[in-house]
Amino acid sequence: MNPYLAGFFLGLVLLTTIYITGRGLGASGAIKSVVVASVKMAAPQHYEDSRFYEEYDKSHPESPLRSWLVFEILGVILGAFLSGLISDRIVLKLEKGPGIRNGIRIIAAITGGLFFGFGALFARGCTSEAALSGMAVMSFGGILTMMVIFGSAYGLAYFARRLWLKR
Repeated sequence: MNPYLAGFFLGLVLLTTIYITGRGLGASGAIKSVVVASVKMAAPQHYEDSRFYEEYDKSHPESPLRSWLVFEILGVILGAFLSGLISDRIVLKLEKGPGIRNGIRIIAAITGGLFFGFGALFARGCTSEAALSGMAVMSFGGILTMMVIFGSAYGLAYFARRLWLKR
């Protein structure tokens, strides 16, 4: 899809979400709900003894898996799969630069994902929530977050470019 058209549609989805739910889009809340539900099933005594889960229960009196964010992420996954299926782009492949071995690429991806997840937990939201939803409501924090995300990416790209370019 044309990226400008896709961005326009993303803006419409974000505006509609804010109008209907009073909140913006975000993915980390769904992951948190799945983790909370998993801990509740696997270690109920730990769940009962932890202040973190007690506070979560107060703000989510129903099952954590009934959060609208869980359904949002399921819809994103299903929509991405259907989009790939319709456009014949479903391929499992490991993308990497010529100077990187498969094992290093996988370890780096997992490590980056873990750092991203912990960062989202500490920041009380992921980049889509902080940057996109924050900017949509003209939050200074959202604008600053987007500037830091892109500034960091451009700054680090210079050092990481040799990993992706042919030698």
